Amino acid sequence: MMGKNKTVLITGATGGLGLSIAEEFYNREYNLILTGTNDSKLKSLETKFVNNTKVIKCNLVELDDISNMFDIIPSDFEGVDILINNAGITKDNLFLRMKEDDWDDVINVNLKANFSLCKLVVKGMVKKRWGRILNISSAVAKMGNAGQTNYGASKAAIEGFTRSLALEVASRGITVNAVAPGFIRTDILDSIDPGKLEAMAKNIPVGRIGDSKDISSIVFFLASDESSYITGQVLHVNGGLTL
Repeated sequence: MMGKNKTVLITGATGGLGLSIAEEFYNREYNLILTGTNDSKLKSLETKFVNNTKVIKCNLVELDDISNMFDIIPSDFEGVDILINNAGITKDNLFLRMKEDDWDDVINVNLKANFSLCKLVVKGMVKKRWGRILNISSAVAKMGNAGQTNYGASKAAIEGFTRSLALEVASRGITVNAVAPGFIRTDILDSIDPGKLEAMAKNIPVGRIGDSKDISSIVFFLASDESSYITGQVLHVNGGLTL
């Protein structure tokens, strides 16, 4: 299958990482379905990606939003071939101060939405006997991080979900993998003091903060035919921060 015949659904496409992933596929003429919740950023996506692209506002906490999204995907896209579960939120706090809503919101967006989206695409992938599912995890799933028990739990659960689903669908030509970024230069890191960023970089063996391209290129490879013998894996992309 050539790129222009495949359809890629990318959640969280309005963020720095999601945008980089979208560019990776757009430049190779894939059909794109891009989702997010920020109106102005969604408008920007419509301006940037003008060919073979559908931009859809979708709140992943709302199951109706997820279901309705599939009703407005263009019919000529012929279903979703590649699902990239990139959307994620943080609501950090020390555990003793964490509110139940902050726990639930992070679990619902980072974990439950992935379940709902996979349910909606896997059947079509099984029918085609080809599919790729990429879940974006985090180094926090392996390392832990104070103030992120909710986020760490959601990402660790995604890795277990990835392995188990991979076993169920491998015989149908579908691979399921996760990519776990370390410190990546996105909008979130832009708000951190440069001195602190420099100190963070010193703890990374390769000596630098990662770029969104470091992640998007790996995601693209795992979505390609060339990665067909790789499934159920969590690929850590963090410059050696965790080994």
